[in-house]
Amino acid sequence: MKTQPAAGAAASPAPIIAPFGLKLSPMTFGWILAISAIFCFSLATPIARGLILEGAAPVGIIAVRMFIATVLHWATLTVTSPLLLRPKLRDMAIAIGTGLLNGLGMILYFWALVRLDASITVMLISISPILVLSMLALRGEPLTRRHVVRVGLALIGVYLLIGPGGNVDLIGVAMALLAVAMFSSQLVVVQWYLKDNDARSITFYTNLGMLITVAIGWSLQGLPWTPVSAGGWVAIVALAVLSTFLARWAMYTAVSYIGSGQMSMLNPVEILLAVIWSILFLHEHLALTTWLGGGLILFSALLAIKRINLARQRPRWRAWIRW
Repeated sequence: MKTQPAAGAAASPAPIIAPFGLKLSPMTFGWILAISAIFCFSLATPIARGLILEGAAPVGIIAVRMFIATVLHWATLTVTSPLLLRPKLRDMAIAIGTGLLNGLGMILYFWALVRLDASITVMLISISPILVLSMLALRGEPLTRRHVVRVGLALIGVYLLIGPGGNVDLIGVAMALLAVAMFSSQLVVVQWYLKDNDARSITFYTNLGMLITVAIGWSLQGLPWTPVSAGGWVAIVALAVLSTFLARWAMYTAVSYIGSGQMSMLNPVEILLAVIWSILFLHEHLALTTWLGGGLILFSALLAIKRINLARQRPRWRAWIRW
């Protein structure tokens, strides 16, 4: 989101000093961070699917991932902005509550990855903007004919993605869609009740809530854990550091330079990259109807993102609290 210079201020903002002494304009620096964040986010689903195919326990993976990411987030805020660790008690409670819900969604999403290919699962995630708009209608957002069209395109896309003959595991699809509904509910709650808070603070307490849910779920299952190889541990650390901690840091910093509208338009790029990684490294194959269904979902998501970005009263970071 650009900030207009005050009267008498310099017309050009000061350049950003990047590594190796490179001088970049704030907009260029923001785009580099945005693309880096999207790249890191796109690795999450294929890496998780690869670990599951190796026999790793899904909830155990999430527990270790969230523990590492939450500790890193806490340490970073302690060093850079300790006041962000002390929001209002009400806001902290809401953030942790949304994290509890989001944690359950993450468990469902990883269970869906046990039954579905990574490429199909990540395409289902892109229906989130449609669900967000639908939930916002409950609080007065206008429900237009265009929204009906967007929902229709998304539903047709899901039908084609599943397969007209029901070739895809329907239980896995149901888990993935329920997970998306929980992720979308979190976005709406954050927008309704936490829009005046710093995103870094809310994200930390949301992650903490997710860690609590996952820890409880893992304990109820008897703490199942399948030994992983050295490569498996590298993948788990990559999930925590690259796809959770660093990706979110790059994303929030990028939004301060280029705005949430530009950042959100990169969401389909993330989905496309995740599908490409799944095909290249997991050797997944997609039928023509699957590509068509995924394309319709992405198109409807683009239309929904455009509509969401028109609402200026929402916090600029609202659409980027991630699973």
